Amino acid sequence: MKSAPDTVPRGWAVAAAPGRLPGVGHALSMARRPLEFLTSLASLGDLVEVRLGSRPAYLPCHPELVRQVLLNARVYDTGGPVKDKARPILGNGLITSDWADHRRQRRMVQPAFHPARIATYAQVMRDECARQVSLWEAGRPMDIADAMQGLTARVTARALFSTDMAPHSVAEIQRSLPLMVSGAYRRAVDPTGLLARLPLAANRAFTAALGRLHTLIDTIVADYRRAGEDRGDLLSALLAASDEEDGGRMSDREVHDQVMTLLLAGVETTASALTWAWHLLAANPEAERRLHAEVDEVLAGGRTPDYADIPRLAHTQRIFTETLRLYPPAWMFTRMTTERTELGGRRLPAGTDVLISPYVIHRDPGLFPDPEAFDPDRWLPERAKSVSRGAYLPFGAGSRKCIGDVFGMTEATLALAAIASRWRLRPVPGTTVRPRAQMSLTTGPLRMVPVPR
Repeated sequence: MKSAPDTVPRGWAVAAAPGRLPGVGHALSMARRPLEFLTSLASLGDLVEVRLGSRPAYLPCHPELVRQVLLNARVYDTGGPVKDKARPILGNGLITSDWADHRRQRRMVQPAFHPARIATYAQVMRDECARQVSLWEAGRPMDIADAMQGLTARVTARALFSTDMAPHSVAEIQRSLPLMVSGAYRRAVDPTGLLARLPLAANRAFTAALGRLHTLIDTIVADYRRAGEDRGDLLSALLAASDEEDGGRMSDREVHDQVMTLLLAGVETTASALTWAWHLLAANPEAERRLHAEVDEVLAGGRTPDYADIPRLAHTQRIFTETLRLYPPAWMFTRMTTERTELGGRRLPAGTDVLISPYVIHRDPGLFPDPEAFDPDRWLPERAKSVSRGAYLPFGAGSRKCIGDVFGMTEATLALAAIASRWRLRPVPGTTVRPRAQMSLTTGPLRMVPVPR
């Protein structure tokens, strides 16, 4: 039974989530069925209190309250149990750093994502997309999730470490990163911390993969330091970056942490969203037909798309935008109050956890009519004007908005166009897809059959 919301000043409705269990609160619901649990709370009020163990946490379900949190990074800093468990893995990078460190890091990392650099990275994206479309065999089923993971791993690695990076290093990233991501998620959702200390094969695999990634990154950073040249890649930009306020540069440790962060953010999230896009296109023939018509027109002669084609791939971009609405890879992230404040009429003491779920906001029928429908045309300019501020959050917002948003959109647009120009992807009969809320919102393994166009 729903808890009755409390009416508070300014018209905000604040409620408490039902089903709290002694000692664990709502932790079991969050662990077992987080998407269903969180979306069920949106009808209770604008701000809903949940319990993670004995600690209260608050889920804002109104976009204006979400904006208040995301646009005030000093009061609502990154934090909470997920961050505490991610820091030993990612170090002090853009995802895990506190407000003051993040401001400095953001200033120094931002030039690596300048439009001129994005155009250079797009050449890597083009090459890898061309390679991808040549690898598949007509009629032979494959795991499209694994294929997209491989594609984004190669793109991210080569954008980070230049086009002449040794192939074995790229292969190591492809091998180790999924093990690291799955292990990090297991630690994040375990409130006791006991699971990580058990002598399990999965824990040993995680520790070994994390160690290999740390060693690889340290070796590459040291090589770049010795060479002292700009190779036109992300790592060169990080090593050359200086703080505009004090002229300082990043230490090897700081560079290492940023590289680890960019690997995690650049591979897993885009791969998950691309996989969802192929699933949605296979289930929506009209959207797929229009995608094929667009790429046939823009890429006349069957050439591979490049950076200059992106403005003409408008429907392709809308497909990915709508995919990110339905299945945002960053389905939930946390903030923690650094001082006493007020949200939605509720007074929050310092140290209060706030949960932000783009998945919940994106499925609000008051913000997106027929929210479960895959409708790329809701992002046509004349329709997109009606989307409320703060209602679309696949990359977050405010000073902590994903620094690689343009990189990811560019990569995804080129990948969709390149693959759709050559192939249709059809699910293996009997395939059932259910969202898996892990570090990213994934399909899990997804068997599809490539059919030549």
